[in-house]
Amino acid sequence: MTDIDYDYDALALSALAEALDYPQHFALRPNTGLQTDFDLDGDGRFGDARDAQGYGRFSGDGGMAILSQFAIDATQVTDLSDVFWRDVPNAVLPTTMTSEIAAIQRLSTSGHWIVPIDTRIGPVTLLAFAATPPVFDGPEDRNGLRNRDELMIWQHVLDGKYGAAPSNFVLLGNANLDPLGGEGYSTAMAEVLRDPRLTDPHTGKPTANWPEDGPGNLRVSYVLPAANFTVRDAGVFWPAPDDPDATLLGDDGLAAGVHHLVWVDIDSTT
Repeated sequence: MTDIDYDYDALALSALAEALDYPQHFALRPNTGLQTDFDLDGDGRFGDARDAQGYGRFSGDGGMAILSQFAIDATQVTDLSDVFWRDVPNAVLPTTMTSEIAAIQRLSTSGHWIVPIDTRIGPVTLLAFAATPPVFDGPEDRNGLRNRDELMIWQHVLDGKYGAAPSNFVLLGNANLDPLGGEGYSTAMAEVLRDPRLTDPHTGKPTANWPEDGPGNLRVSYVLPAANFTVRDAGVFWPAPDDPDATLLGDDGLAAGVHHLVWVDIDSTT
Protein backbone atom coordinates (compact mmCIF):
# COMPACT_ATOMS: atom_id res chain seq x y z
CA MET A 1 0.00 0.00 0.00
CA THR A 2 1.08 3.56 -0.64
CA ASP A 3 0.02 6.94 0.73
CA ILE A 4 -0.68 5.55 4.20
CA ASP A 5 0.54 7.61 7.14
CA TYR A 6 3.25 6.08 9.32
CA ASP A 7 3.26 6.18 13.10
CA TYR A 8 6.06 4.83 15.25
CA ASP A 9 3.99 2.19 17.06
CA ALA A 10 2.10 1.17 13.89
CA LEU A 11 -1.21 1.73 15.64
CA ALA A 12 -3.08 2.77 12.50
CA LEU A 13 -1.57 -0.01 10.41
CA SER A 14 -2.30 -2.62 13.09
CA ALA A 15 -5.93 -1.54 13.25
CA LEU A 16 -6.24 -1.68 9.46
CA ALA A 17 -4.58 -5.10 9.28
CA GLU A 18 -6.93 -6.45 11.94
CA ALA A 19 -10.01 -5.04 10.21
CA LEU A 20 -8.96 -6.61 6.89
CA ASP A 21 -7.90 -9.89 8.53
CA TYR A 22 -4.26 -9.69 7.50
CA PRO A 23 -2.17 -11.23 10.31
CA GLN A 24 1.15 -9.82 9.08
CA HIS A 25 2.06 -6.20 8.47
CA PHE A 26 5.22 -4.22 7.89
CA ALA A 27 6.22 -0.58 7.59
CA LEU A 28 9.33 1.54 7.98
CA ARG A 29 9.60 5.24 8.57
CA PRO A 30 9.36 6.86 5.13
CA ASN A 31 11.31 9.81 3.80
CA THR A 32 8.09 11.76 3.36
CA GLY A 33 8.02 14.64 5.80
CA LEU A 34 11.56 13.94 7.03
CA GLN A 35 12.84 17.49 7.24
CA THR A 36 16.22 18.68 6.03
CA ASP A 37 18.05 21.86 7.00
CA PHE A 38 17.82 23.19 3.45
CA ASP A 39 15.40 25.21 1.36
CA LEU A 40 15.06 22.43 -1.20
CA ASP A 41 12.38 24.11 -3.29
CA GLY A 42 14.10 27.51 -3.31
CA ASP A 43 11.11 29.50 -2.10
CA GLY A 44 13.11 31.31 0.57
CA ARG A 45 11.52 29.40 3.47
CA PHE A 46 12.70 26.44 5.53
CA GLY A 47 10.71 23.60 7.03
CA ASP A 48 7.94 23.44 4.43
CA ALA A 49 6.55 20.18 3.05
CA ARG A 50 8.77 20.50 -0.04
CA ASP A 51 11.89 20.94 2.09
CA ALA A 52 11.64 17.39 3.40
CA GLN A 53 13.46 14.40 1.90
CA GLY A 54 10.10 13.51 0.38
CA TYR A 55 7.09 15.81 0.18
CA GLY A 56 5.24 15.66 3.47
CA ARG A 57 3.57 17.99 5.93
CA PHE A 58 4.80 15.88 8.84
CA SER A 59 7.19 12.98 9.33
CA GLY A 60 5.44 9.84 8.08
CA ASP A 61 2.91 11.66 5.91
CA GLY A 62 1.83 9.38 3.06
CA GLY A 63 4.19 6.47 3.63
CA MET A 64 4.12 2.83 2.56
CA ALA A 65 3.00 -0.43 4.17
CA ILE A 66 2.74 -4.13 3.43
CA LEU A 67 -0.12 -6.36 4.59
CA SER A 68 0.34 -10.11 4.22
CA GLN A 69 -1.30 -13.45 4.92
CA PHE A 70 2.20 -14.93 5.03
CA ALA A 71 5.15 -14.47 7.36
CA ILE A 72 7.31 -11.40 6.71
CA ASP A 73 10.97 -11.86 7.61
CA ALA A 74 11.53 -8.37 8.98
CA THR A 75 15.04 -9.27 10.18
CA GLN A 76 16.19 -9.76 6.57
CA VAL A 77 14.68 -6.61 5.07
CA THR A 78 17.01 -4.37 3.08
CA ASP A 79 16.02 -0.71 3.22
CA LEU A 80 17.48 1.43 0.45
CA SER A 81 15.56 4.53 1.51
CA ASP A 82 18.68 6.27 2.81
CA VAL A 83 20.67 5.88 -0.43
CA PHE A 84 21.78 9.30 -1.66
CA TRP A 85 20.48 10.22 -5.09
CA ARG A 86 23.93 11.22 -6.30
CA ASP A 87 25.30 7.76 -5.45
CA VAL A 88 22.89 5.81 -7.66
CA PRO A 89 24.64 4.50 -10.80
CA ASN A 90 23.91 6.68 -13.85
CA ALA A 91 21.88 9.12 -11.77
CA VAL A 92 21.02 12.47 -13.37
CA LEU A 93 20.61 15.29 -10.86
CA PRO A 94 19.20 18.73 -11.68
CA THR A 95 21.89 21.12 -12.80
CA THR A 96 20.55 23.64 -10.29
CA MET A 97 21.17 21.36 -7.29
CA THR A 98 24.04 22.60 -5.14
CA SER A 99 26.76 20.28 -3.90
CA GLU A 100 25.57 20.88 -0.32
CA ILE A 101 22.05 19.69 -1.15
CA ALA A 102 23.34 16.79 -3.25
CA ALA A 103 25.32 15.62 -0.22
CA ILE A 104 22.12 15.08 1.82
CA GLN A 105 19.41 14.45 -0.79
CA ARG A 106 18.11 10.90 -0.66
CA LEU A 107 16.80 9.20 -3.78
CA SER A 108 13.64 7.76 -2.24
CA THR A 109 10.64 10.03 -1.94
CA SER A 110 8.93 7.51 0.33
CA GLY A 111 10.95 4.30 0.40
CA HIS A 112 12.66 1.47 -1.46
CA TRP A 113 12.34 -1.83 0.39
CA ILE A 114 13.52 -5.37 -0.32
CA VAL A 115 11.22 -7.55 1.79
CA PRO A 116 11.39 -11.38 1.97
CA ILE A 117 8.10 -13.21 2.56
CA ASP A 118 7.62 -16.93 3.24
CA THR A 119 4.64 -17.89 1.06
CA ARG A 120 2.87 -21.16 0.26
CA ILE A 121 4.86 -21.34 -3.00
CA GLY A 122 8.16 -20.67 -1.26
CA PRO A 123 10.17 -17.53 -0.48
CA VAL A 124 9.14 -14.43 -2.44
CA THR A 125 11.00 -11.12 -2.24
CA LEU A 126 8.99 -7.93 -2.62
CA LEU A 127 10.72 -4.94 -4.21
CA ALA A 128 8.43 -2.17 -2.98
CA PHE A 129 8.51 1.56 -3.66
CA ALA A 130 6.50 4.72 -4.21
CA ALA A 131 8.04 7.38 -6.45
CA THR A 132 7.46 11.12 -6.61
CA PRO A 133 5.08 12.41 -9.29
CA PRO A 134 7.17 13.80 -12.17
CA VAL A 135 5.42 17.17 -11.88
CA PHE A 136 5.14 20.07 -9.41
CA ASP A 137 8.61 21.40 -10.22
CA GLY A 138 10.11 23.86 -12.69
CA PRO A 139 12.35 23.88 -15.76
CA GLU A 140 15.08 22.15 -13.74
CA ASP A 141 12.82 19.03 -13.85
CA ARG A 142 13.79 17.99 -10.34
CA ASN A 143 10.83 15.69 -9.81
CA GLY A 144 10.93 14.26 -13.31
CA LEU A 145 14.59 13.29 -12.97
CA ARG A 146 14.10 11.93 -9.47
CA ASN A 147 11.06 9.91 -10.53
CA ARG A 148 13.09 8.26 -13.28
CA ASP A 149 15.99 7.35 -11.00
CA GLU A 150 13.60 6.04 -8.32
CA LEU A 151 12.43 3.54 -10.92
CA MET A 152 15.76 2.74 -12.51
CA ILE A 153 17.46 1.84 -9.22
CA TRP A 154 15.57 -1.46 -9.38
CA GLN A 155 17.52 -2.46 -12.45
CA HIS A 156 20.70 -1.91 -10.44
CA VAL A 157 19.24 -4.05 -7.64
CA LEU A 158 18.57 -6.84 -10.13
CA ASP A 159 22.11 -6.39 -11.44
CA GLY A 160 23.44 -7.14 -7.96
CA LYS A 161 24.78 -3.65 -7.22
CA TYR A 162 22.98 -3.49 -3.86
CA GLY A 163 23.72 -6.94 -2.51
CA ALA A 164 22.88 -10.34 -3.93
CA ALA A 165 20.32 -10.03 -6.73
CA PRO A 166 16.96 -11.52 -5.71
CA SER A 167 15.61 -14.40 -7.79
CA ASN A 168 11.97 -15.07 -6.88
CA PHE A 169 10.84 -11.46 -6.64
CA VAL A 170 7.91 -9.19 -7.36
CA LEU A 171 8.52 -5.53 -8.20
CA LEU A 172 5.51 -3.54 -7.05
CA GLY A 173 4.47 -0.03 -6.19
CA ASN A 174 3.39 3.34 -7.50
CA ALA A 175 5.91 4.44 -10.11
CA ASN A 176 3.81 7.52 -10.93
CA LEU A 177 4.89 6.95 -14.51
CA ASP A 178 2.99 5.77 -17.58
CA PRO A 179 4.97 4.01 -20.33
CA LEU A 180 3.03 5.76 -23.07
CA GLY A 181 1.66 9.10 -21.88
CA GLY A 182 1.49 11.72 -19.18
CA GLU A 183 4.39 13.63 -17.67
CA GLY A 184 7.80 12.16 -16.94
CA TYR A 185 10.28 9.92 -18.71
CA SER A 186 7.90 7.37 -20.19
CA THR A 187 10.78 5.68 -21.99
CA ALA A 188 12.25 4.66 -18.62
CA MET A 189 9.03 2.89 -17.66
CA ALA A 190 8.88 1.21 -21.05
CA GLU A 191 12.48 0.04 -20.61
CA VAL A 192 11.70 -1.57 -17.26
CA LEU A 193 8.63 -3.30 -18.68
CA ARG A 194 10.80 -4.77 -21.44
CA ASP A 195 13.34 -6.17 -18.98
CA PRO A 196 13.46 -9.93 -19.65
CA ARG A 197 13.84 -10.59 -15.93
CA LEU A 198 10.27 -9.32 -15.39
CA THR A 199 6.85 -10.27 -16.67
CA ASP A 200 4.09 -7.71 -17.29
CA PRO A 201 0.75 -9.44 -16.64
CA HIS A 202 -1.61 -6.58 -17.56
CA THR A 203 -0.10 -4.62 -20.42
CA GLY A 204 -1.65 -1.25 -21.13
CA LYS A 205 -4.44 -1.19 -18.56
CA PRO A 206 -4.78 2.16 -16.74
CA THR A 207 -4.58 2.09 -12.96
CA ALA A 208 -5.60 5.63 -12.05
CA ASN A 209 -8.28 8.09 -13.09
CA TRP A 210 -7.71 11.75 -12.40
CA PRO A 211 -10.49 14.35 -12.69
CA GLU A 212 -11.29 15.88 -16.06
CA ASP A 213 -8.90 18.78 -15.48
CA GLY A 214 -6.08 16.32 -14.73
CA PRO A 215 -4.06 13.94 -16.90
CA GLY A 216 -6.94 11.47 -17.29
CA ASN A 217 -6.54 7.70 -17.13
CA LEU A 218 -2.93 6.55 -16.81
CA ARG A 219 -1.07 3.41 -15.90
CA VAL A 220 1.15 4.33 -12.95
CA SER A 221 0.94 1.43 -10.46
CA TYR A 222 2.55 -1.93 -11.15
CA VAL A 223 2.86 -5.50 -9.92
CA LEU A 224 5.63 -7.13 -11.96
CA PRO A 225 6.62 -10.68 -10.98
CA ALA A 226 9.94 -12.23 -11.91
CA ALA A 227 9.86 -13.94 -15.29
CA ASN A 228 10.33 -17.36 -13.69
CA PHE A 229 6.95 -17.20 -11.93
CA THR A 230 3.80 -18.64 -13.50
CA VAL A 231 1.13 -15.92 -13.70
CA ARG A 232 -2.36 -17.41 -13.26
CA ASP A 233 -4.37 -14.21 -13.51
CA ALA A 234 -4.06 -10.45 -13.11
CA GLY A 235 -6.15 -7.32 -13.23
CA VAL A 236 -7.04 -3.88 -11.92
CA PHE A 237 -9.99 -3.42 -9.56
CA TRP A 238 -12.04 -1.00 -11.61
CA PRO A 239 -15.67 -2.16 -11.58
CA ALA A 240 -18.19 -0.87 -14.10
CA PRO A 241 -20.80 1.56 -12.72
CA ASP A 242 -23.49 -1.16 -12.75
CA ASP A 243 -21.24 -3.69 -10.99
CA PRO A 244 -22.30 -4.27 -7.35
CA ASP A 245 -18.65 -3.89 -6.31
CA ALA A 246 -18.69 -0.30 -7.59
CA THR A 247 -20.29 0.77 -4.31
CA LEU A 248 -16.96 0.08 -2.62
CA LEU A 249 -15.50 3.06 -4.46
CA GLY A 250 -18.24 5.50 -3.45
CA ASP A 251 -20.63 7.56 -5.54
CA ASP A 252 -17.84 9.35 -7.38
CA GLY A 253 -15.58 6.31 -7.67
CA LEU A 254 -12.88 8.06 -5.65
CA ALA A 255 -13.49 6.75 -2.13
CA ALA A 256 -10.06 5.12 -2.20
CA GLY A 257 -8.47 7.93 -4.22
CA VAL A 258 -7.61 8.10 -7.90
CA HIS A 259 -5.46 4.96 -7.79
CA HIS A 260 -7.02 1.53 -8.26
CA LEU A 261 -5.89 -1.73 -6.73
CA VAL A 262 -3.62 -3.81 -8.98
CA TRP A 263 -3.52 -7.56 -8.37
CA VAL A 264 -1.65 -10.57 -9.72
CA ASP A 265 -2.12 -14.27 -8.94
CA ILE A 266 1.20 -16.11 -9.25
CA ASP A 267 2.22 -19.72 -8.83
CA SER A 268 5.52 -21.45 -8.20
CA THR A 269 8.48 -20.76 -10.40
CA THR A 270 8.77 -22.52 -13.72
